[in-house]
Amino acid sequence: MEKILVVDDDKPTREALRAMLEVSGYEIIEAENGEEGLSLYRQELPDLVIIDLIMPEKEGIETIRELKRDFPEAKVFAISGSGFEYLLAASEFGALRTFMKPLHKDEIVAAVKDELV
Repeated sequence: MEKILVVDDDKPTREALRAMLEVSGYEIIEAENGEEGLSLYRQELPDLVIIDLIMPEKEGIETIRELKRDFPEAKVFAISGSGFEYLLAASEFGALRTFMKPLHKDEIVAAVKDELV
């Protein structure tokens, strides 16, 4: 079973992503911020990371940069409700795909399936 790390300070968003993806057969692990996400990535080596860009403690762009520096093969999707410019920056630092909140189940599940084939 493929493992996905969801990093978002917003618990309802994490829960929504868990519900969307578990029903499609993925194992989900969760982190509340970038620091926790990096630690979990190192422990679990998930197949994909879905990360919010605006978070306390360690925001998403910084986390993506560190993750891609240490694990260049890491597959990362970025999500944000704060504006297109953040998603563009995430792409420049290695996010494979970006999504504006609110998230749409069919779009997320299809993108995950596409990347994890």
